[in-house]
Amino acid sequence: MSITSPLFDDLVEKVTANVTTLLKEAFTYSENEKAVIVYDKRSLLSRVLSAGYQKSLPNAQVIDFDETPPEEILCVLNALNPLDLTVLIQSTSFRLDAFRIRVELFKRKIKVIEHPHLSRMSDDQAEAYVDALHYDADYTRGAGRALKEKIDHADSGVVVSGGETLTYGCAFESAKLNIGDYSEMPNVGGQFPIGEVFTEAVDLKALNGRLKIISFGDIDYKVNVPPKPMTLLIKEGQVIACEDATPAFEVILSNIRRDEGVIWVRELGFGLNRALSKTRILNDTGSYERMCGVHVSLGAKHGMYGKPGFKRRDGMYHVDVFADTESVTLGDVCVFKDGVWIV
Repeated sequence: MSITSPLFDDLVEKVTANVTTLLKEAFTYSENEKAVIVYDKRSLLSRVLSAGYQKSLPNAQVIDFDETPPEEILCVLNALNPLDLTVLIQSTSFRLDAFRIRVELFKRKIKVIEHPHLSRMSDDQAEAYVDALHYDADYTRGAGRALKEKIDHADSGVVVSGGETLTYGCAFESAKLNIGDYSEMPNVGGQFPIGEVFTEAVDLKALNGRLKIISFGDIDYKVNVPPKPMTLLIKEGQVIACEDATPAFEVILSNIRRDEGVIWVRELGFGLNRALSKTRILNDTGSYERMCGVHVSLGAKHGMYGKPGFKRRDGMYHVDVFADTESVTLGDVCVFKDGVWIV
C-alpha cells in the first residue's frame, strides 16, 4: 500500500482519532508532559501508526530508530521526567544493548505505549489492528470490572466451545485487568491493543473436559489457523490428547511434553476487544489475545500466579490457544453468549 494512497490516509485518520481518545481517556495525557515517539519504517503498520501518533502529538519529539544512533536515543529517553510519555512503534522489537526500553522507563514512572511485532501482521490486517485501538472506556472498564467481580466470587465455571464442554470445578485466582485503567497499577501503559481479563483455576487439577480450538500461537509467535477446529482432551488440568491436530500443533504439544513432561492448562483469558473475533484475526499472538472471546494457555509458565510445586522460573512454555467459544458460565451466571460479553 502506497503512503500516498487514499486507504493509507484513511488509516492514518482513524489512528489519529483512536489514539487521541486513548491518550485522553486512558493516559490522562496533557500537553505539559513531554512526549517521544520512537518508530521505524519497516512495515505498513509502523508507517501508519507513526503518522497517526505524530498528528495526535504534534509537539512530540520524533525519532527514527533505524536512522538514529543508539546513544542519541538513550540521551533523549534519559531526559524524560516521571509521567512523560514514550510511544514505541516497532515492526519487530527495539533493542538498545542491555537497555530494556519499556522496563527501564517504567522504573522511572514514565508512561509507555508499546506497539511491538507489527511486521507479523499482513497488510490486509492493518485495518483490524487500527480498529482494535479504538478505546471505549465505558465498555472496556465496565465489562472488565464486572467480569472480575464474577470471576473472583465464582466457585466454578464452564466453557462451551463447538459443542464441547470444559468444566472448572473450583474457584478462580483473583482476576487481573488490562482495561486501560492504571489508577491502581504501578505502571502506566504497556502493549497495545488492550482489552483483557485473565485468571486461572485455583486448583489446576480441577479442570476437566474438552475444548474445541480454532487457532493457536505457533513456534514463531504467529496465530496459526488450522483447516478445521481441533479438540483438546483435558483431564485433571493436563492435555492428554488432541483430536484433529495439525502437524504444526503436534510440534507445540511435543515440545511441551519433551521439556516439561506434561501439558498443563493454566491461564484462562477473556478478551474484550470487539474489533477482533474468531474470524477477524491478527497474526501476532500477543495482539490477537485481546480478541472478543476465550483463550487458554498451554504449558507450565504463568508468572502471574504462584502454585505449589511450580517454580516461577521453571516453566518454559506459555502457548495461547483460542477457543471456538459458544458460552461461558461462572457459577450459575452466563457471562458470554453469541459472541458478546453479557455482564
